[in-house]
Amino acid sequence: MKPRLEVFLRYRYLLQDLIVKDIKVKYRRSVLGLLWSILNPLFMMLVITAVFERIFKIKVENFPIYYLTGSSIFNFFSEGTQLAMGSVFGASSLIKKVYIPKYIFPLEKVMFAFVNFMFSLVAVIIMFVVLRFPVPWTVVLFVIPAIYVLVFSIGVGLILSAMSVFFRDIVHLYSVLVVAWQYLTPIMYSYDSLPEAVQLFMCFNPMYYFVLYFRDVTMYGIVPGFDLNITCMAFALCSLLAGLLVFKKKQDKFILFI
Repeated sequence: MKPRLEVFLRYRYLLQDLIVKDIKVKYRRSVLGLLWSILNPLFMMLVITAVFERIFKIKVENFPIYYLTGSSIFNFFSEGTQLAMGSVFGASSLIKKVYIPKYIFPLEKVMFAFVNFMFSLVAVIIMFVVLRFPVPWTVVLFVIPAIYVLVFSIGVGLILSAMSVFFRDIVHLYSVLVVAWQYLTPIMYSYDSLPEAVQLFMCFNPMYYFVLYFRDVTMYGIVPGFDLNITCMAFALCSLLAGLLVFKKKQDKFILFI
């Protein structure tokens, strides 16, 4: 364990450099730059609010904030895992030339998505101010569900990045799956509005618990109990463990397929 930690610490500056590089590349030649991390969720919130609250008459109190708190945490997971999925074969030229721990690449993509997520939270703050929404003291606990999602995303990202080296069709399949996953998570509707059979199915959706935790601390002033923390922690750690095992088993064969 200690040698692996030393290897990771040796390459931590490379990890930082890759994150900075991705940020610069994403907003290259953009006048507003990082501001798009704030504007994008705000514009999406306006569209979704107009469609679901005005047209479909979805009855959710403080819908703009309800949507933003749910979408921000889910978009973090979605962006991180989709970027991680193509990270290994995307860095094939570098992997073939020098030795770099291959897990650095999916890890960096998830960390890059985490940085974007932190900027997107400014959009939530803006809506708190605009709607004069009372901010509960529990908002300081937002980092806990963020870390749960970070760990969960790293695990899923490691699995996807390893499998996509051998089966490129996963890239296309997962893009469809993640959209379906988003609609199966109470982001634009409330959990209580679902039929009982669907509510039972929701218990197997990890993102439901992460979104619930995030909303509890940012919107409702609720300190999540032991059960919710254990559930979120279990999903996150199981995902990370599975990701590490799959990635370790497959990484020696990457060079033959990239």
